[in-house]
Amino acid sequence: MYKTIWKNKNIRFYLLAGGISRLGDILSGMAFLFLAYDLTGSSFHTTGMAMAETIPYLLFGLIGGVMADWLPKKKWLIYLDIARIPLISSIVFLYYFDMLTYIYLLIVSFLIQSIGCFFNPAHRSILPAITREQERTAANSVNDTLTRGVTVISPVLSVWLLNSFGVVHFFTVDAFTYAISALFIYQVDLKETKNTATKSIKAVYATIIDFAEWIKAHRTIRQLFLFTFITVFFNTWVWQVGLLLALTEMNVQSEELYSILQGVFGGIVIVTNLLLPYFIKTMTLRHYLIGALIWGTGILYYGLLYDIPHFFIGAAIVGVGLPIAGLARVYLLQTLVPEEKLGRAFSSNAVLLYFSNTISLGLYGLLILIVPIKTLMISSGLFIIIISTGALLFKPIKSSKFTRRFTIHFLK
Repeated sequence: MYKTIWKNKNIRFYLLAGGISRLGDILSGMAFLFLAYDLTGSSFHTTGMAMAETIPYLLFGLIGGVMADWLPKKKWLIYLDIARIPLISSIVFLYYFDMLTYIYLLIVSFLIQSIGCFFNPAHRSILPAITREQERTAANSVNDTLTRGVTVISPVLSVWLLNSFGVVHFFTVDAFTYAISALFIYQVDLKETKNTATKSIKAVYATIIDFAEWIKAHRTIRQLFLFTFITVFFNTWVWQVGLLLALTEMNVQSEELYSILQGVFGGIVIVTNLLLPYFIKTMTLRHYLIGALIWGTGILYYGLLYDIPHFFIGAAIVGVGLPIAGLARVYLLQTLVPEEKLGRAFSSNAVLLYFSNTISLGLYGLLILIVPIKTLMISSGLFIIIISTGALLFKPIKSSKFTRRFTIHFLK
């Protein structure tokens, strides 16, 4: 199954581009947080840096989806990759001239994520064009393995970079990954239908409204977006910031431990992604909810036991649940959304994710001033478990002819 997919030149270069770009994104994402904390020593400012990575999607995310549906995707992706290289390289330059400030880090983070608003929906919407429907679960699995699973490589590389060159050279590696990604995308032979829609500022908003009306008429997509928003809200801060701050309180080598923790998580993600297509060929909303339930269990686990060894075990549990939910979400979007709306579908999904991220980071950033990290972790895990379990038991989600006669579909 995987061998056949890998032999396809277009799929192979597409997946490699996504994987190498993701490696750089992970390293720079950690570096933005590490440098923010090093420059300010403040958990509040570190949370602010994390928020700078989410706000652009609220401003430009939907527009990015429209552009992905309008423009030639291959050229668009290459141009965007190239544009990010000088931006990320400027951090290294200013660092060595002792001119790097927290404000400049915020600005570059904002700009990089703004470009990502246009890159990500275009990149995601290519896969259905180069795969058959029966290949998509496996192709999505490999894609998620490479993009998420490079977290196994990133801790090894990050620890080596930290000890040998310093955190700033995370950005040097990121600049190279953007260049390599552009070269890989250039190798993809993509047959695209020219979009003849009228292109104007007014048409952008009309196109967004048209997609919103389409979502209203499709219940499964509405439910998927709702459950995604809730799950991500309760996960974002405790995973991105809470764990790092907890490790900082417990150990002086918190950055190295955080990197290794991400590697353990990535390893479990790889195993889950590779095994899942052997058991599940098509996915439903119920698969998303099961993944979210496991995901929430992992958060509750490391919140209750709250020490370094159990952080690793909890991260491993999250590493099982998160890819199940993620693959289900991507499969449902690719399968249920028409090709001409895919860019808007993935950008709408991203806007929802980042809107949830922003609210989570903002609210938790205030709560951390009065509520212990452990309490925030426990409550977040409990909320995800309660909502997922309730939806699984009581929500009549129709997707299987074998379960239509039941009001409550336990086995779907």
